[in-house]
Amino acid sequence: MAREKKQEEPEGVPAWLITFSDLVTLLLTFFVLILSMSSMDKTMLIEINPFERGLGVINYHGSGRVPQRIKLILELVADPKSAFEQRDRIKDLLFPEDVLPPDIDMSTLDRNLRILQKPEGLAIALTNDLVFKPGSYELTPSAKKLLSQVVLMLQYTSADTNISGHADNTGRSNAANYPLSGKRAMAVLEYFLATGLQPRRFSVSGYGADKPLESNATEYGRAQNRRVEILIKTTQRLGRYS
Repeated sequence: MAREKKQEEPEGVPAWLITFSDLVTLLLTFFVLILSMSSMDKTMLIEINPFERGLGVINYHGSGRVPQRIKLILELVADPKSAFEQRDRIKDLLFPEDVLPPDIDMSTLDRNLRILQKPEGLAIALTNDLVFKPGSYELTPSAKKLLSQVVLMLQYTSADTNISGHADNTGRSNAANYPLSGKRAMAVLEYFLATGLQPRRFSVSGYGADKPLESNATEYGRAQNRRVEILIKTTQRLGRYS
């Protein structure tokens, strides 16, 4: 009886290699899926128009949604001319009554906080009475609570920001006002940096009594001139709005 010939293995790719290839494909698909889900989680679910995109007013930090009131503020701040016309609305959105410190009510806030239109953008001006003790450059606890709302907005904007300190003209000399106004601006910057905001976007100025908002002839005017301004430079690329 003839011995059966052993059936020869067909030439081609070994079966184990096909199985290994399938496994690699599945793993690759799995990692692509994970990467896609991670990217989606980090994408802000907000709408920005071409004007805002061009200015870099809204930036994508963190994950999740931009708080609705912050989104509304950013949309207004993107156009400083229109924002100035709606400055009371910006103030109400940025500092709603339920976030105010116990010792600051809406009336006190209205007297001591102003939204200013500047050639470079929009500024938030806080009087020293609102954020510092007399003669001091240390932020009060209430000041930090107010500034935390500004931080919440700055987290979602990439615009350069200048912090400037200002004084009235009642000191022995204006030369003495420069360092104090500069230290007060620095105190605000240090608070911002402590919250994780990036230092490269900030600049600090101390103007002493050189740039008053009101006449120094009245007590009200002097109180308004002793202030810190936070200028969000949203028009720096266009140079518009005087």
